[in-house]
Amino acid sequence: MFQYVRSVIFITQMYIAMPLFGLAFAPWAYFSRKGAYAACKSYSRYVFWTAGWMVGMRCEVRGTPPDGEALVAAKHQSFLDIMMIFTALPSAKFIMKREILRTPVIGLYARRLGCVAVDRGKRGKAIEKMVADVHAGRAEPGQLIIYSQGTRVAPGRRMPYKVGSFVLYEQLSQPCVPVATNVGVLWPKRGMLRKPGVAVVEFLPVIEPGMARDDFMELLETSVEERSDALMAEAGFKGLPNA
Repeated sequence: MFQYVRSVIFITQMYIAMPLFGLAFAPWAYFSRKGAYAACKSYSRYVFWTAGWMVGMRCEVRGTPPDGEALVAAKHQSFLDIMMIFTALPSAKFIMKREILRTPVIGLYARRLGCVAVDRGKRGKAIEKMVADVHAGRAEPGQLIIYSQGTRVAPGRRMPYKVGSFVLYEQLSQPCVPVATNVGVLWPKRGMLRKPGVAVVEFLPVIEPGMARDDFMELLETSVEERSDALMAEAGFKGLPNA
């Protein structure tokens, strides 16, 4: 019960702080994309800090984040992995669902960072537009983050890896860096409880350009799922009941 109360207080102050950081950095962010990056990374580090002393959750990045142009194909379990991956990269922008652009603060900064919005209901047309928007934004080099399963996936659940990751890998001819995580064990997709422990995102070995579609998709899914399973076990996840 005490951990639940601590979690509610943590979540409340986290969302109160979001518009405050947004407003504080707005003049700089309006004139410079560096200001937008500084705002988002400062807020994320604030969340990591408060998570540590308020709910006993420590955030840890493992592996080697890319510092040049790269496609980052990540597993997505909660809002926390977004902040951790973004903060670990020097010039990140996301492939994200279009609805996020309509949210206050986050939507405004997402536009400023050059994130690419996707209408998930249009499938083939959405992929075509995504590729076009990515190419249009290549004047601003950096790391493009895509969530390969297209949505948050709770620990123990399995969802297919979507072809969008390969389309970008092929079109951009850039190295792809898979990312595994266990954050959903401590910071779940739904609910208010935040658990103590070590939340990890891990950058895995690079997949160099030039692989065929089936080989790429198999390697990406296998490496991310196997490592995520190991990280979740490390955080105390024992699988779904009756699984």
